[in-house]
Amino acid sequence: NVASTYAGLRPHRVAKLVSLEGFGAQRTKPADAPARYERWLNQLREPPRFKSYASLQEVAARMKKNNPRLTDDKAHFLAQHWARQSASGEVSLNSDPKHKTINPVLNRLEEILACWQRITAPVLWVMGAQSGASGWRSDSPELLAARKAAIKDLHEVVLEDCGHMMHLDQPARLAAVIE
Repeated sequence: NVASTYAGLRPHRVAKLVSLEGFGAQRTKPADAPARYERWLNQLREPPRFKSYASLQEVAARMKKNNPRLTDDKAHFLAQHWARQSASGEVSLNSDPKHKTINPVLNRLEEILACWQRITAPVLWVMGAQSGASGWRSDSPELLAARKAAIKDLHEVVLEDCGHMMHLDQPARLAAVIE
């Protein structure tokens, strides 16, 4: 998690930190390096792209497939802001597909924890009870405990009836927790 690592590198510059589901990426091992570098180089040559859609209704349907808690009206509202229609009629997402590019740097948990141990700000970690987010969820209970123990002032909140997209599933509850 970039924000929490920064908070550990420059602890005097961070007063408070809220992490929505971000509790570090999945742990890697040295043997992962060659394949990651190769995949990264391939993605530099052919960057990841998002598929295009025939209509905003198709975008809304995709959003509902990924997040069944979205109501039809909310999905249609969000689709109008998440995508744009070109003059040819093709609909593409406004998101930057670069976030799909693999990071060639290995995620070495020991280094991350060393940074997190320097965090002085209170940290609020909010997660959705029904989230399928990867990374820390594949840790053993001992490794998850080590992640949590690295942050001195950690407060955890689990939002029930909520998936990974907390700001869509439970916007009012999420705002109240953050406030």
